[in-house]
Amino acid sequence: MSSWRPSDSAVTHLYRQSRADRWSLPVAVLAAALERSARKVFVTPPEPRDLERLLGSLHLEDLALACACASGHEAAWEHFVREHRPVLYRAADAIDPTGGSRELADSLYGELFGLVERSGERRSLFEYFHGRSSLSTWLRAVLAQRHVDRVRSTRRFEPLPETEPTPSARSQERPQPQSRISEYVQLMRRAVTAAISRLPAKDRLRLGYYYAEDLTLAQIGRALGEHEATVSRNLAKARREIRTDVERQLREEDRMNPSQIDECFAAVVEDVGALDVSDLLGPVSDPPDSSGSPGSRRKDSRDKRSKERPEGASA
Repeated sequence: MSSWRPSDSAVTHLYRQSRADRWSLPVAVLAAALERSARKVFVTPPEPRDLERLLGSLHLEDLALACACASGHEAAWEHFVREHRPVLYRAADAIDPTGGSRELADSLYGELFGLVERSGERRSLFEYFHGRSSLSTWLRAVLAQRHVDRVRSTRRFEPLPETEPTPSARSQERPQPQSRISEYVQLMRRAVTAAISRLPAKDRLRLGYYYAEDLTLAQIGRALGEHEATVSRNLAKARREIRTDVERQLREEDRMNPSQIDECFAAVVEDVGALDVSDLLGPVSDPPDSSGSPGSRRKDSRDKRSKERPEGASA
């Protein structure tokens, strides 16, 4: 029978996979989150096989952590701050290297904790996380959207144009239908994958360490024999090259105008679960260390991670 809600046996299995018992999360809370995730994807109740396939593909541990944080679980919050605040700060520094976006990262905590009440209930931003992307990827997308919103709000105070926008321009400002968003996301996936493939091998490795392995700049520097400031500059350069290449592909190969290109980038923020950079980068290959073993550097770096970075410190 078609339904958005997984069976009790499926919920039990997914609950174990999510390790939700770490946070003493009630099974019913995770079951409700799984149903919300299904409703976000399927327009009509799916067949059991399709539902199980979707739910099994979710980032279940991240989803359980988000549910526990939204419920105000103290241990879950401590874990979130320790593991994800550095991610937010690195994303903020990537958006604005001068540190201007750090305040946006800090302000997100109020929304994530649920300081805003609606209809007498505390509502957490975590309720909008559905597990289709990793929690780190989702946080970066939310931060990027907050940055865009802030830029747009400052533009409200700029002088109005002398002429009214044309009807066609007004129509481009209307929200795009879900089918168009999905089309744009697929175009972006193809373009970003192609752009990444054209980068030098070391640039791809550096991006993989940063986005897929979630290493700090210092850890990447030690692995590649670079100063962390050099790592930061090379990451910024690679991101610029990817964006330039993607814009060129959309303009020359897909015959898109500037407005449509902007909509493509906006679609990725709207539907972040469909475009996880760590997935596009593929498996990360470590350069060999002095012993010739390609994986020992990453293992050593990740084992030392908690010792080298104070709790809650930025990378």
